[in-house]
Amino acid sequence: MAQKAIVGEKVGMTQVWGDDQRVIPVTVLRVEPARVVQVKTGERDGYSALQVTYGQKDPKKLTKAQAGHFAAASVAAGRRLVELRLDSVDGFAVGQEIAVDTLVAGERVDVTAVSRGKGFAGGMKRHNFRGQGASHGNHKHHRAPGSIGSCSFPGRVFKGLRMAGHMGHQQTTTLDGGNPETTPRFDESVPRESVHSDPLGNRWGGPEPPTGQPRVGAGNGNSPAGGNSDGRIK
Repeated sequence: MAQKAIVGEKVGMTQVWGDDQRVIPVTVLRVEPARVVQVKTGERDGYSALQVTYGQKDPKKLTKAQAGHFAAASVAAGRRLVELRLDSVDGFAVGQEIAVDTLVAGERVDVTAVSRGKGFAGGMKRHNFRGQGASHGNHKHHRAPGSIGSCSFPGRVFKGLRMAGHMGHQQTTTLDGGNPETTPRFDESVPRESVHSDPLGNRWGGPEPPTGQPRVGAGNGNSPAGGNSDGRIK
């Protein structure tokens, strides 16, 4: 489990030059200071976690339950409530702010996000099935799943059988994901091959190569690569 954590929203993608003069793709995150709303402990709640919020929200748009929750903690209402599971919550207090400088450049991080939704997908896309024969003896049945293995016994389909269905849009964690670089001045965070951050959400072009180095694989830099904009990367 994590020792420390931050919350960020995805802005886009760009690329940076590594120490070995190679271009590294990174994802841009906007990391605003997170305010602790509630501290959960193993003795009282059964597990250790911090409930935090970030950003600002008009108090008139809160329900009475939400307004009362923030008022009890004497914390300004934010856009979302997020729970961060930690090994220990010692040293944290309600109202405390958690900023991007919690991370140190060079640390390995686990990144949890909601994956990009892909809608209703077939077995070949969703489960990497091989599909059926492409030519002889097949008529408009190339991507069909084939038999699902049931007969008169058990006379039903077992739960969990891999079939076509809704794909993506679920919480996903990438373990040990890259080297973050942080720029606290702009509330930015950058894990290698994962994250960099611009507080204004500007579209960044490709990076300038180091002096005397050719611009290899930098692309035209006119538009960042696509990705999930739900706030957390996978």
